[in-house]
Amino acid sequence: MRSKFAFLLAIIMGIITTILFFNYTKQLETEEVVEQETIQVVKASETIPEGQVITTDLLDLVTVTKENIHPKAVIETAEVKGKYAAAVIEQGEILLNHRVKSQQEEKVLVSRKVKPGFRAVSIGTPRVQSVESVTNLIEPEDYVDIVFTEIDENEEVQTEQIFSNIRVLAVGRKMNTPINEQSTYVEYSAVTLEVTPSDAIRLINASNRGMIHFTLHPSIKEEE
Repeated sequence: MRSKFAFLLAIIMGIITTILFFNYTKQLETEEVVEQETIQVVKASETIPEGQVITTDLLDLVTVTKENIHPKAVIETAEVKGKYAAAVIEQGEILLNHRVKSQQEEKVLVSRKVKPGFRAVSIGTPRVQSVESVTNLIEPEDYVDIVFTEIDENEEVQTEQIFSNIRVLAVGRKMNTPINEQSTYVEYSAVTLEVTPSDAIRLINASNRGMIHFTLHPSIKEEE
């Protein structure tokens, strides 16, 4: 009789212990969830092309746990508003400080690309006949010939090549060649070229007098 009672008591105690242990672990899990600190960070609401000016309509806020966030994550839209994408930022990607740059940083990058003895000159696309030349296909580090067209005093169209083998430093705010064929196409309003100081004066003068055309060199050097 006593052995049966002891056996029954052991079963009851085991059930009670199991229930207490289950409640204790559940309480610990609840406390752990409550104690996890969260923070809002900035993410891209759509794909932002390289060189694109970042505006608030391109951004969203998302809540994440603080322990899982990158130390360089942007937490306020004001931090990046008006800056430029240093590379393509994919939709849903959390913005990091080193993925954006200011206008001043961009100017420094351009100046570092210019070789000694040369100057960087930007020609606006309204001065460039983009349909009849290859303006929309030009990429940084391409080489172009520059053709000038004007109407003379006799109302006749005069066309001549004024420069050859000119290096392209940037198109719009884009200063790097595309990584692959899937790189996002971006329209731009200016082409920045590397020329000598004297050629810079001639180019600016020509762009104000008439129309500029670009002819693109092949990416592979022609055999001599």
